[in-house]
Amino acid sequence: MITRTVSKNPRTTRGDLVNDLQRAGTKVTKATISNTLRRQGLKSCGARRVPLLKPVHVQARLKFAREHLDDPEEDWENVIWSDETKIELFGKNSTRRVWRRKNAELHPKNTIPTVKHGGGNIMLWGCFSAKGPGRLIRVKEIMNGAMYREILSDNLLPSARALKMKRGWVFQHANDPKHTARATKEWLRKKHFKVLEWSSQSPDLNPIENLWRELKVRVAQRQPQNITALEEICMEEWAKIPATGPGRLIRVKERMNGAMYREILSDDLLPSAKALKMKRGWVFQHDNDPKHTARATKEWLRKKHFKVLEWPSQSPDLNPIENIWRELKVRVAQ
Repeated sequence: MITRTVSKNPRTTRGDLVNDLQRAGTKVTKATISNTLRRQGLKSCGARRVPLLKPVHVQARLKFAREHLDDPEEDWENVIWSDETKIELFGKNSTRRVWRRKNAELHPKNTIPTVKHGGGNIMLWGCFSAKGPGRLIRVKEIMNGAMYREILSDNLLPSARALKMKRGWVFQHANDPKHTARATKEWLRKKHFKVLEWSSQSPDLNPIENLWRELKVRVAQRQPQNITALEEICMEEWAKIPATGPGRLIRVKERMNGAMYREILSDDLLPSAKALKMKRGWVFQHDNDPKHTARATKEWLRKKHFKVLEWPSQSPDLNPIENIWRELKVRVAQ
């Protein structure tokens, strides 16, 4: 009954189930319900927020997916994605965990100040491609079609040049009225920009959303105290977002030893460096695990002429890949 009820209505709470079972003559605790559902492969998760879609939106999104299903990877690498976003001064991204004693939750050191309406915000326009972030600018007034075209005029082509986009690159923007206005379409046509046809109500299909999330997390960690600082920090953190992406990810199916570690490096390190288009003389980092510092591994790295970054012991927190692991685990958990 527990599994059937939850399968029919995933929003059912454990309290609801306790009451339903009690009415049916069975007394159970919430812990028993959790354990029962876990054994059935069900666990409590935060509900994902998605756009509210009408049937016409669903059909349009499905059509878009089918049309692009077999597009080669190179086509997507030739797209410049764009969007606008709002960043609040004291928004929900300013969450922090603190170590505190019992009954000390309201001590100033253990709290985050909040203000109504987020304490003010700024609107940003940005773009990026597979080669990295393009320009990011602050939109200081309510944007209309003329202002949007001015933003594109001043920032889109310079971004494409800086990103070294191939000839025939494609521009993406959403179906906001400013973007689809006749004057904007005509401007894009005169500039000979190819525009990716986009489905309405599809912000979740735009990979720039991941970039906005990354920016907002980074900005929140800096804790700006006023709008001027917020804008400066946004620009600084945007500039720090790496232009290249992850290298290879592989599963280690057996207990790793030195020989296996060297085999992984042999099969995956150089191909990753080539795929990421690393410059000549790039440097490799790994920690001081015995497999990494073994004489045979050091000799192998020396023969391959790999430069290795000297790394202090007990320093996993210094390795920026920990942020990538965290992001991956959050996505998988969702």
